[in-house]
Amino acid sequence: MGIQRRHIAFTGAAALLGVTVVAGRPAQAQSGDDRAVAQAVEALTKAMLEVDRAKLEALTADQLSYGHSAGRIENKAQFVENLLSRRNAFRSINLSDQTISIAGNDAIVRHLFTGETANQAGQVTPVRIGVLQVWQKQGGDWKLLARQAYRV
Repeated sequence: MGIQRRHIAFTGAAALLGVTVVAGRPAQAQSGDDRAVAQAVEALTKAMLEVDRAKLEALTADQLSYGHSAGRIENKAQFVENLLSRRNAFRSINLSDQTISIAGNDAIVRHLFTGETANQAGQVTPVRIGVLQVWQKQGGDWKLLARQAYRV
């Protein structure tokens, strides 16, 4: 799934028109929880591109442990503040080879994360990492509980 800022506007317009947007992958039978987790992953990706504090906070658990591929670990407040600082803002995020495994009120998501960041000086850096996410159903909503990126 590739998301860029222009795709966010298109998806929002399509939603207003009642159009379903599929992220360019083969149709698979999914359970309701699988679909809900996939939608939460996509919503988090959009929130990271839009740098939307309210959405970032709503999609992450208070106990969040967010691990970067370089070894840095952030809690929820640090994760949100790091994105809001725009020191390294995402220009694009593409998720591929995603798998979702539901285990009760928990979900394990794995995918390949590629994209680009830009620092405040405008220097663009490509990103290509593997990601493991753990989502937890809290009161009917799926929230990111843990994330660990690793180099591929």
